[in-house]
Amino acid sequence: MKRKRVVVLGATGSIGESALKVAHDIPERLEIVGLAAKSNAKKLAEQANLVRPEALCLVDENKITELCASLQYKPKIFAGEGGLEEISCLTSAEMVLVAVVGTGGLRPALRAIEAGKDLAVASKEILVMAGEAVMGAAAKKGRRVLPVDSEHNAIFQCLEGRENRTVRRVILTASGGPFRETPAEEFAAITPEQALKHPTWNMGRKVTIDSATLFNKGLEMIEAHWLFGIEMARVDVVVHPQSIVHSMVEFVDGSVLAQLSHSDMCFPIQYAVTWPDRVANTLPPLDFGKLQKLDFATPRFDDFPALNLARRAGEVGGTLPAVMNAANEVAVSAFLDRRIAFPRIWQLVEEVMNRHRSVANPNLDAILDADRWARESTVGLTGAPLTHPA
Repeated sequence: MKRKRVVVLGATGSIGESALKVAHDIPERLEIVGLAAKSNAKKLAEQANLVRPEALCLVDENKITELCASLQYKPKIFAGEGGLEEISCLTSAEMVLVAVVGTGGLRPALRAIEAGKDLAVASKEILVMAGEAVMGAAAKKGRRVLPVDSEHNAIFQCLEGRENRTVRRVILTASGGPFRETPAEEFAAITPEQALKHPTWNMGRKVTIDSATLFNKGLEMIEAHWLFGIEMARVDVVVHPQSIVHSMVEFVDGSVLAQLSHSDMCFPIQYAVTWPDRVANTLPPLDFGKLQKLDFATPRFDDFPALNLARRAGEVGGTLPAVMNAANEVAVSAFLDRRIAFPRIWQLVEEVMNRHRSVANPNLDAILDADRWARESTVGLTGAPLTHPA
């Protein structure tokens, strides 16, 4: 069996760590040929010394010396935002796994497609901001965009080999975050520490706050729209606290297919890199006798407006999803810095969306202009510094 040669962008984050676990678990099917990180030189060096990829990239150029001093071999070194694009085009790579938080993975993703690489996408922002551009570029080059998010990977598995006209709706499952049962009148008193205590997943700070507001699921709705060519009206969300059913597809005949597994990102990462094969591994199987119960509930749309804001952004399209995403990033930073209250996150996003005139069928420059405008507008409303939570 052939090994898939993969470059991992965002190697030191939780998705990157899981990708390395998969590579260790199925070395006959996955070879890491490149690793890239933003600024954690020490951790990147530790990973590199373990798997010995031929190339590394550190976006923070000030830490290149630290990286090189910690390496036990001599790989090719790339640096800066440009280096991220260069490593994405590595000749030996067949696939680029994009797990960069925020907008930093967009240009590398497009460069990778142009260089003839398949994408495994874990960064929601890529498809939220530029789904039309990314999916169009992939179709033009005959490349695949494979989902790594557990929800979209589940839908991908349920849809495989079936035409969109047979689909009534795709149903994304949401854990509901730490406040799924918290009364709305208590939201204003929520602290960053409380919001960062996710009941199921171990994720970065920004993604964890997005899970608490349900913006994470809103972004996934738009992502599903582009990945599967499903209009927003056929993308639904259901709260499922156990996070065992990762998502479902309902077909026109009323049948529903679901994909289930333990809450471990190694499952979707492995399927993305080994598709269309299924490969044995050491991951734990489900023991249905111990599951006890699987709960489902309709989201509290009025209390968590992020879902309706995302549906609106996805339906309008153009530059509005990029504006929603950027405004949310700045608002999350402001909340983590204790500059705004928890409900102010979605209030700010809605205010900025209302001020924006969406540009239809935008090119990359228009998307990035809208992103910058939204960040500056949100900063103006918060007084918060323009930072990017990890």
